[in-house]
Amino acid sequence: MCLAIPGKVLELGEDDSALVEIGGVKKRVSLMLVDGAGLGDYVLIHAGFAIEKINAYEARRTLELFEEIAKLDGTT
Repeated sequence: MCLAIPGKVLELGEDDSALVEIGGVKKRVSLMLVDGAGLGDYVLIHAGFAIEKINAYEARRTLELFEEIAKLDGTT
C-alpha cells in the first residue's frame, strides 16, 4: 500500500519539476509522470513524484480527512 498526498502546483520548473504546497509546506516534486499539470492544479504526490492530477474538491476533502485522522491520533 502506498500513500499519496494532494499538493497544489505553485510554480513550474524547466526540468519537469514543480513547486507544490502541501498543508502550508512547499516542496519541489517531479511532474514527469503526469501530463498536462499546470499552475493551480492539484496533483497526488508519492515519493517526490506527482502521480495523478485531481480536482480541487477531491484534494481539499483528502486533506481534511488527514487533519481529522491527526486529531484522532493526537498529533495536532
